[in-house]
Amino acid sequence: MLTIRMQRRGRSGHAQFRVVVQDSRFSPSSGRVVAYVGNYDPHAKTATLDGEKISAYLANGAQPSDRVAKLLTKEGIKLPSWFSVSAPKKKEVRNPDKRRSTRPEGAPAPETKAEIAKEPAAEEPVAAEPAEETTSVEAENPAEPETAKEAAAEEPAPAEETPAETPTGEKPAQ
Repeated sequence: MLTIRMQRRGRSGHAQFRVVVQDSRFSPSSGRVVAYVGNYDPHAKTATLDGEKISAYLANGAQPSDRVAKLLTKEGIKLPSWFSVSAPKKKEVRNPDKRRSTRPEGAPAPETKAEIAKEPAAEEPVAAEPAEETTSVEAENPAEPETAKEAAAEEPAPAEETPAETPTGEKPAQ
């Protein structure tokens, strides 16, 4: 089946398009073109189309692409009655609750992960606590450890418990 489509030409950043008639199984860049029937400049919004050739191909069953169909109707070339433009694709908004346009007026913006990570923790330990004054009783007993680290270092580590073996030599179920 033949199709009427656009073939991109021109340098990078400045596209120019040829309107070509081509077998639908081939890529537009393959070079296997049946006929060149016009061109389109998207920057100047100008199209130069050969209406007689295009009408002849359409009468013989060539299928125009959606973009070419828009160009043909703009240029005044009548499309056949059997051709129908495909329905536009539905565009789904990814995060509608984050958009300003869908948020009610006066509502605060939702917090993002980056904002949550930047905020300091709600309960931070105080960096510098005032030292407690030692009483004369504590000063007389130097054998007691002064800090929690020293207390942990002096306490013996708890012995690990080993499971007792059953009389039959089987391991206990855990």
